[in-house]
Amino acid sequence: MRFPRFAGLLAGAALSVLGLGAASAQDYPSRPVTVIVPFAAGGPTDVITRIVTEHMSRTLGQQLIVENVVGAGGTTASTRAKRAAPDGYTIMTGHMGTHAASVGLYPNLQYDPRTDFEPLGMLAGTPILILAKKDFPAKDLKEFVTYVKANAAKLNNAHAGVGSVSFTTCLYLNHILGAKPAPIPFGGTGPSMNALVAGQVDYMCDQIVNAVPQIKGGTIKAYAIATAERNPALPDVPTTKEAGLPEYVASAWNAMFAPKGTPKPIVDKLNAAIVKALDDENVRKRLLELGSDIPQGKDRTPEALGAFVKAEVDKWTPITKAAAEPQK
Repeated sequence: MRFPRFAGLLAGAALSVLGLGAASAQDYPSRPVTVIVPFAAGGPTDVITRIVTEHMSRTLGQQLIVENVVGAGGTTASTRAKRAAPDGYTIMTGHMGTHAASVGLYPNLQYDPRTDFEPLGMLAGTPILILAKKDFPAKDLKEFVTYVKANAAKLNNAHAGVGSVSFTTCLYLNHILGAKPAPIPFGGTGPSMNALVAGQVDYMCDQIVNAVPQIKGGTIKAYAIATAERNPALPDVPTTKEAGLPEYVASAWNAMFAPKGTPKPIVDKLNAAIVKALDDENVRKRLLELGSDIPQGKDRTPEALGAFVKAEVDKWTPITKAAAEPQK
């Protein structure tokens, strides 16, 4: 007769634990939240994260503290975020490089972006630009293509580490061109952009968020934007199709993730804060001025982001493997 009583005590204990979990989620957040950004300060992912989290902090009533963790094309930070406690107090901003292209680029990747995270929400899409130092000889994209093909052995291109958006998208571009310039890695797209402005590197592929001020200021050249339509932030920059390289189409994105197992009420609360930020007039203005695409409607849900990540892994894995082959 004691066994049923013992079982009842266990059941009661389990319900108490569940109750504590629910209460914890209801009270969340009760202290500051760390947001890991996998690249150096000043790059596109960092800038977008800071714009959105500034508003999220007001919504959630706690500070969201951005921590820049650089290394291995963003995979060091992603691995750390995966291993964090699933309590909502450590989340991260990932992107096309860390949460899609990395699967095809890193055979020993320590995480699976499709299964090791709870998707929180998309922050912004970021079109890719083909850029060069201001005194690069080519005056337009057709001349750029011709020049790179003829002089690749003498040229270099900057990137933010193997697996980063700048690495992956230029790897794809160089594959299309059949060119093998020397890749020059930096700790983020902020430092790589500084090198391009200084004329220390020849060209790079970068997210529009990192390049608008420099292009408008004339400190670098922009040959084309790799999307179907021109971007309102840079209306004079032609699309790759208009400029003569229609096969090169590339666009990045930035989104927030939590460790796998983070309670759904916390995921929902963070998603709601993201959505509220993206609806804020000032946040939208700042993102649009940088050339970002702001997700709308059904594209803002955690479920939509999870499905999108799976589709992006499927898209970029064969591309990166094929593009990397000539580099061996």
